[in-house]
Amino acid sequence: MGILDAFKKVDINEEVKNMKGVEGAVLLDVRNDDEYKDGHIPGSINIPLGDIANVEKTIGDHDTPVFVYCLRGSRSAQAVSKMKAMGYSNVKSIGGIASYKGEIQ
Repeated sequence: MGILDAFKKVDINEEVKNMKGVEGAVLLDVRNDDEYKDGHIPGSINIPLGDIANVEKTIGDHDTPVFVYCLRGSRSAQAVSKMKAMGYSNVKSIGGIASYKGEIQ
């Protein structure tokens, strides 16, 4: 990874595509319940950022590949930080659904 990669913007569209090719990957939406009900990426699960401490009830294996999104990317970055502190080793913030061009359910 070069120094400029640190400034590269994450593309949620590419990341969702990548996620589909990763066996056992989980797509995690950390927006609140109402936001999730208003529209989410198909196949995602919802655990609001405020409830992220309960993620182990749903994703018990800390090595599971988890792709995390929110509305614009801020909450997903916070969730990834908290999950890493809990011992999750394979979590990634993929940005926000506001930039997503695929199907919304």
